Amino acid sequence: MKRYSAFAIAREALRHHSGWERAWRKATPKKKYDVVIVGAGGHGLATAYYLGKNHGIRNVAILEKGWLGGGNTGRNTTIIRSNYLQDPSAAIYEKARSLYETMSQDLNYNVMFSPRGVMMLAQTHHEVRGYERTAHANALQGVDTQFIGPEKVKELCPIIRLDGPRYPVLGALWQPRGGTARHDAVAWGYARACSDMGMDIIQQCEVTAVRSEAGKVRGVTTNKGEIDCDKLAIVVAGHSGVLAQMAGFRLPIESVALQALVSEPIKPIMDVVIMANTVHGYMSQSDKGEMVIGGGTDGYNNYTQRGSFHHVEETVRALIETFPMLSRLKMLRQWGGIVDVTGDRSPILSRTPLAGCFVNCGWGTGGFKAIPGSGWATAEMIARGEPGPLASAFGLDRFREGRFIDESVAAGVAH
Repeated sequence: MKRYSAFAIAREALRHHSGWERAWRKATPKKKYDVVIVGAGGHGLATAYYLGKNHGIRNVAILEKGWLGGGNTGRNTTIIRSNYLQDPSAAIYEKARSLYETMSQDLNYNVMFSPRGVMMLAQTHHEVRGYERTAHANALQGVDTQFIGPEKVKELCPIIRLDGPRYPVLGALWQPRGGTARHDAVAWGYARACSDMGMDIIQQCEVTAVRSEAGKVRGVTTNKGEIDCDKLAIVVAGHSGVLAQMAGFRLPIESVALQALVSEPIKPIMDVVIMANTVHGYMSQSDKGEMVIGGGTDGYNNYTQRGSFHHVEETVRALIETFPMLSRLKMLRQWGGIVDVTGDRSPILSRTPLAGCFVNCGWGTGGFKAIPGSGWATAEMIARGEPGPLASAFGLDRFREGRFIDESVAAGVAH
């Protein structure tokens, strides 16, 4: 793999960019792999990358029924933060946030990580108490957050209206090293590194069955033939329940659509990320100038990837009260992603009843921010055969034993 650099760009410019190679190989499935990962989104690709980098396991296939990064990885609002309340959540999200900081250098691919800071607005007295509690918990966890007052909120985001009639801003939980990254670039960077390690990324390859023998996984059946493997990882976000059913077990999750939209591009007006749980909305400004706006999940189970007018209306109406200038903008486009949500709003990183089969799912509305930490923990689990420190609390057995990791305040509304 040729390294990207300023010198490489200059060299290719002189020869009309004729020397660039494919970012990743177009692979044909082999008969057998040590590990098959179903799902070539951010989490699946990160799992493969850390299997190779951290554990030396490189006979790996990543199967994708569509195109690489075409699911939730390319359909989110790119927020990165780690200010979660519970210790296991803060640990894995902070691991992810720290890996994002060096990802461009690690992958030799610019993922456009922007640590611009994330503010979670407190617009009720209940939220003030909740965020103050989270700030204290984060201090114990080593996560850099603080609760700030309305004056500091206004200083960081001048366009905000503090005295809204229904939603006054009483303060905010501020994480200065949170931010955003380019979602497509994260997938492409991981894919390029995986391909360079000799892994096979196979697109347009839908898994139609999971094969097992004597309670142990043997491989998968796809539209490109049968592929054997010693270990199987299911990393397919909203379709996790479908794959689990093929493998002979059920997951305690439900799939719903999460919608977002962007405005027409405008000049820079906002250089932080704002999240408002009370009004079910959050917003940042992209490098192109678009206002990236997200809202809550649908109230019913579905697999749609389209937006709906009533959700756009509800989210924008509430945000306009806090950011009046938004009323003059036009919507450019909207979309939806399929998220899988657990009862405690925390993910599942676990072995399954089928030996040799592992599952990574249940990230709900917070999947993008977790990608590198999720991949690190899942790779360790696959290599060891059991969850490591980052993943141990997120096993399937917690639902049977009542060991819930309740993140409904930090993750259950919209992000």
